[in-house]
Amino acid sequence: MFPYNYFEHPSLRNGNNVISQFQIPEIGMQPESAIQMILDEMMLDGKPTLNLATFVTTRMEPTADRLYAETYNKNLIDKCEYPQTMAIENRCVRILAELWHSPDPLHSIGVSTSGSSEACMLGGLALKRRWQKARKKQGMSIHRPNIVFSSAVQIVWKKFANYWDVEPRYVNITPDHLTMDPEGVLAAVDENTIGVVPTFGVTYTGLYEPVEKIAKALDELQSKTGLDIPIHVDAASGGFVAPFLQPELVWDFQLPRVKSINVSGHKYGLVYPGIGWVIWRETEDLPEDLIFHVSYLGGNFPTFALSFSRPSAQVLLQYYNFLRLGRAGYYEVQKASQTIAHFLSSKLQAIGPFEILTDGSDIPVVTWRLKEGSTSNWSLYNLSHQLLAFGWHVPAYPLPANMENVTIMRVVVRNEFSINMAQLFLNNLKQAVSYLNSLDHPTPHETYCDINFRH
Repeated sequence: MFPYNYFEHPSLRNGNNVISQFQIPEIGMQPESAIQMILDEMMLDGKPTLNLATFVTTRMEPTADRLYAETYNKNLIDKCEYPQTMAIENRCVRILAELWHSPDPLHSIGVSTSGSSEACMLGGLALKRRWQKARKKQGMSIHRPNIVFSSAVQIVWKKFANYWDVEPRYVNITPDHLTMDPEGVLAAVDENTIGVVPTFGVTYTGLYEPVEKIAKALDELQSKTGLDIPIHVDAASGGFVAPFLQPELVWDFQLPRVKSINVSGHKYGLVYPGIGWVIWRETEDLPEDLIFHVSYLGGNFPTFALSFSRPSAQVLLQYYNFLRLGRAGYYEVQKASQTIAHFLSSKLQAIGPFEILTDGSDIPVVTWRLKEGSTSNWSLYNLSHQLLAFGWHVPAYPLPANMENVTIMRVVVRNEFSINMAQLFLNNLKQAVSYLNSLDHPTPHETYCDINFRH
């Protein structure tokens, strides 16, 4: 009669039909009952493949799943017990250093992290510590450090500034400059600037900020004033796209002013969450006093991540992708995503009153807004809610300060989003637009329906 042995739990046999969600039960239950209760709740979640809001990988191939299942129980920090895992992590660091044109990839320093946010924190800490050391050496104050980035920066950098007592200085995006421009950077920096952080794949729009132009502007500033301001590139999304799709772009360690780069392995690195990487141009770019040596795990190993115990599986999956795909495979995967992004952007303009902001020519992200005066009966928030009825999670959100009156929508094209799925999505989008256009009165904007996360 029942699909699982639910009534094995004594509290249910005694007539208590509710198990507390906020207290550990006095008596346990059968494993099949426990897992079924959890799976029942998970059915209320959205389907990861239909989540067009997230940059994070939601599917890998069966062989990768097998590798994950066989290695998730290894603790990455226990380098003495798992020396080959440590060796593979180091190989990944060297591979990324070479991919990003480090002057000496075999001796570059870097580390895996629990995600790009942790990698950003480490990159920012190194910037602050290097600035402090240089100022102390000159006998100058180390108070009131500041850091410069775009108003469209990912929220982790706002957290960094808050957590580590650094003044954030924003270069506002504008309708004419949807990314941080060099002139704005020069207006924001001074002798207390620990670094400038261009975003290489802006979360809001998918655009690359002009790292090379910003570096050139800072080079000219140094020649005039002596101020030597380093760059950290937040390449959370673009670091695994540009080397394959836009190899002619100069944004990485080819620019001597770029001292560190972070990337999300679990975004376009194509690995399950959570894995990030941060690489420094040269060993001396990571201050020695940020490195700690641990002896109580059976050896004496350096550690400079913020987290400690972590599963090894994601690091091994990253190496699996490097072996499995190679440069040619990464190109094919990213090119396929970009092709679908271009397909979506071309079709969107024919479906509704949309103005395309970005068509996926940088990272495979498509963004659009409603044309001025096109409708007063519905908004992109209403459209987002209608798409949710079909199962599609598509965020609608305002642009950051100085452009917060502009609301846009965004689709992140990931590896698992096929051309067939894109066509199905477009069909549902047509239905949603048709329904909204049929209304003869304004549709309320219910904020609890907003899908405004942008990770």
